[in-house]
Amino acid sequence: MSPVHRINPVEMSPPTGFSHAVTVTGGQLVFLAGQTALDQDGKIVGDDLSEQFATALGNLLTALGAAGGAPADLARVTVYATDVADYRERAEELGRIWQRLAGRDYPAMAVIGVTRLWDEQALVEIDGVAVLP
Repeated sequence: MSPVHRINPVEMSPPTGFSHAVTVTGGQLVFLAGQTALDQDGKIVGDDLSEQFATALGNLLTALGAAGGAPADLARVTVYATDVADYRERAEELGRIWQRLAGRDYPAMAVIGVTRLWDEQALVEIDGVAVLP
């Protein structure tokens, strides 16, 4: 049984692509560094936010897998976007990418607008915290 439990009170607006609260019992914490759309050669790949989001999320999940975790173990994720308006416009598409790569067990999430990321070509960065059983 997963130590991560998602809570979405009926008194609140139904969450779309996130959980309102996540509790954790026991388990081992995994802190996942911010991931961008870097390929194995250290170059940003993807011409738009959706392509970069898919690669960044894939990188995050690869790091999580190497630590022994799975997408359902994610308790908290923060997305840093250089263009929040573009992120909102692509929300449905980004949601489909999330579901394809990580499933429907959504962590507590936030999207934060930033002026730029470490790699100037990066449009998005994703970090997170997971809890392993």
